[in-house]
Amino acid sequence: MSSTTIYVPKRVLAIAAHPDDIEFGSVGTIARWVQEGAEVAYVLVTSGDVGIAEPGMTNARAAEIREAETLAAAKIVGVSDVTFLREPDGMVENTMSLRRRLVREIRRFRPEVIVAMDPTVMFTPMGGINHPDHRAVGTATMDAIFPACGQPNLFQEFEKEGFFAHKVRKVYVPSRMQGDTYVDISSTIDLKIAALQAHVSQVGASEGLEKRIRESTASNGAGKEMAHAEIFRVLTIQNDEAWAKAQATT
Repeated sequence: MSSTTIYVPKRVLAIAAHPDDIEFGSVGTIARWVQEGAEVAYVLVTSGDVGIAEPGMTNARAAEIREAETLAAAKIVGVSDVTFLREPDGMVENTMSLRRRLVREIRRFRPEVIVAMDPTVMFTPMGGINHPDHRAVGTATMDAIFPACGQPNLFQEFEKEGFFAHKVRKVYVPSRMQGDTYVDISSTIDLKIAALQAHVSQVGASEGLEKRIRESTASNGAGKEMAHAEIFRVLTIQNDEAWAKAQATT
């Protein structure tokens, strides 16, 4: 694990399976990027409609609650562009239909960086089993990023909406196991905690949440120069020369 330098992309698209996935994995970094002038959008593949296990709770009502929580959490860090694809929670599959929908969102927003879920993680660092939606969304996102969203002869129907082929520069994958890049979130740790606390249906009034988040981000191994950090595996899809050339022609 090497880099401790803050890189600030101009446009960032975070794609996740459920409400609160972004907050747990990368919102400290996203908040810092927003503060540095980045434009950020979210795509939530599901609305977490099976994620409230209370008597009498319906899927429709749970989705309504969790979408509202997501919007509130996004607002805390300065993100207003939030899209819900409303795929069924707990049943996400890496289908061509989902890839197509993700390609549309990538071409619509034209991000420099995509923050994506890790499709390779079966077992979590805590010793649990990674949610199948996380793996499916991670794989679908990677398949949408390369090569689909940059292929002008694929999904040409989006051109009628003004959404043309677009190649992403970098992919940031939150990863405590295979991470190579630390982002210092000492200045945004309070925003990360506040955004997580907006997901009331998931964290409730848990007094232990703040302590857990502060401890986990402090123990990420970044060294004494960072009080709190998030760790990513960073993939470079286009090098600096290719990216500069692409920007000059758009």
